[in-house]
Amino acid sequence: MVSPQASPSDAMELLRRGASEILVEDELIKRLGEGRPLRVKAGFDPTAPDLHLGHTVLINKMRQFQLLGHEVVFLIGDFTGMIGDPTGKNATRPPLTREEVQENARTYQEQIYKILDPEKTRIAFNSEWMSKMDAAGLIQLAAKHTVARMLERDDFHRRHSEGRPIAIHEFLYPLVQGYDSVALRADVELGGTDQKFNLLVGRQLQEHYGQPPQVVLTMPLLEGLDGVQKMSKSLGNYIGITEAPDQMFGKIMSISDELMWRYFELLSFRDAREIEKFRREVEEGTNPRDIKFMLGMEIVDRFHGSGAGARARDEFIARFSENAMPKDMPEVTLDAGTEGLGLALLLKQAGLVSSTSEGIRMVAQGGVRVDGERAADPRQVVPAGTTAVFQVGKRKFARVTVK
Repeated sequence: MVSPQASPSDAMELLRRGASEILVEDELIKRLGEGRPLRVKAGFDPTAPDLHLGHTVLINKMRQFQLLGHEVVFLIGDFTGMIGDPTGKNATRPPLTREEVQENARTYQEQIYKILDPEKTRIAFNSEWMSKMDAAGLIQLAAKHTVARMLERDDFHRRHSEGRPIAIHEFLYPLVQGYDSVALRADVELGGTDQKFNLLVGRQLQEHYGQPPQVVLTMPLLEGLDGVQKMSKSLGNYIGITEAPDQMFGKIMSISDELMWRYFELLSFRDAREIEKFRREVEEGTNPRDIKFMLGMEIVDRFHGSGAGARARDEFIARFSENAMPKDMPEVTLDAGTEGLGLALLLKQAGLVSSTSEGIRMVAQGGVRVDGERAADPRQVVPAGTTAVFQVGKRKFARVTVK
């Protein structure tokens, strides 16, 4: 267990966990050795009313900084949310209305304290300073960056090269996000790998304003239930932190055995050495499902209270047993190719349906289960590394491994 008295080397061991990149690592080590609380910032645009587990990757890292005695700022981008950041997209994200932003921000505040210590968390809104900036101030801010530098950002460069439009206001988004670091005098800013350009703009602007440039720590984007695309409500591959315990647990159990380790690294609060012990146990023959049970219980307990995870596990096992799965069932190994297997196609190749159209129809009728959980989307992609029991109707079963 870490503490505010942890040495810089011990602190770095924790902070490196799961991180994609730390820029510049030597600067962070130096600041950790200064003996003062660092101001650690992470920004969230209130683009949807509920958070999912993908959002908590950053929040978990904020919690680690809190455990080390540092000040964290959960910055709600109510001003930037009305601009619309197209990060990772090929087109402009629609801006939100002020009413949508305010409602979503309210629910964020209710949800983050499932992870963060409310007494050690500062919630800030970037409208606090941006709404006071007049047109002249915004022009002065824009003068501190160039169009050439903006076009270095991957999505802007791609759209410009393909002749697709980029609105002027989109260039303001990285500048405003960078200015947030100036306003907060941030020592560290956290963000996903897709935010790296914006985070580095913050370093540059701080130098322009005579401040020490912030350290940038990027975290990977958590894959969703399909194991391919990043977790997203729009893609339907998410686990919401306000979902019912049974639903949350069932979704965690549906992820592939390979993806389970990614979730452990980025979502679990267990010590890294304990997770490595779990890996060895699986290699030595322990059923991965038993280890996944522990992951599911930990996460459900976090968002629904102690004991909720065990109850969800027991309910899951009961549902699994009620389906009267035979002990002896066909064992099928299928090739996922480069992009995984669509569920309907998998059912056909496993011999559970006669055609993909029948597979689509059976899923639509609620007649398909995966490890006891009813499948809802026939377009669901089953990624390589998955081993699960697929059931069609009451009598057709197969244990399928997707390679």
